[in-house]
Amino acid sequence: MTRLLTALVLVPVGIYTALFAPWWLFLAVTVLIALQCFREYAHITQSFAPLGYAAGVLLLIAPQREWTLLVILTCLGAMCVPLTAPDLERGVARAAALVMGILYVFGAWKSAILLHDSAATPAALGAQTGHHWLLFALSVNWIGDTAAYYAGRRFGRHKLAPVVSPGKTWEGAAASAASGIIFGAVYLTFAIPGTPVALAALFGLVANAAGQLGDLAESAIKRGAGVKDSGGLLPGHGGALDRVDSTMFSVPVVYALVTLLR
Repeated sequence: MTRLLTALVLVPVGIYTALFAPWWLFLAVTVLIALQCFREYAHITQSFAPLGYAAGVLLLIAPQREWTLLVILTCLGAMCVPLTAPDLERGVARAAALVMGILYVFGAWKSAILLHDSAATPAALGAQTGHHWLLFALSVNWIGDTAAYYAGRRFGRHKLAPVVSPGKTWEGAAASAASGIIFGAVYLTFAIPGTPVALAALFGLVANAAGQLGDLAESAIKRGAGVKDSGGLLPGHGGALDRVDSTMFSVPVVYALVTLLR
């Protein structure tokens, strides 16, 4: 019940922010979510957080053409972290975790900003096409996670990744993928007129598959660190990173597909 109540609050907020919020509010919400995700990631991996916060915010607000230079400078800054560490081996590991975390967390949310702004043509509900692409990338795994949860509990017999995430099953993964295909076919053809049904369904499948990998990747990070949840911010869901781990894979993938098909 707690999980459901939390979702009932988060879903309307997500829909409003993606589709209808003023740009400054959308950016502010995105930055706050990214900072919380990185906070949880840095705690799990024990990476050097201050540099990550600064570099991450710069990456989020910087023009797209400046991205490459900022990433290079961030990597150079991270390489200096071991210089102050009493244990060189631990310092190198923290530096590597820092770079990965910046790209993982802030790269994903930068992709969300770029996807949101990718197309200003009018679409359904008075929103822009790019806004609908973003909501699709967010929603496809919200729905997929729900389908996997209930199908896995009811029909799950075969473990998907027993070492990384013992509760996940192939049956749940299949239900999640099916829900992604259906959602993509329905939502994209409605929200973005002219989208072929087959292409919309393919987008749903690919985005869902990326999200499931993202979920497993975050589970592997937690399992390696010996923690169950990334935090306790969201009752019934764990931390913010636990809630959006699949999204942080699906959004960049959807943005890449949209960019390639322009």
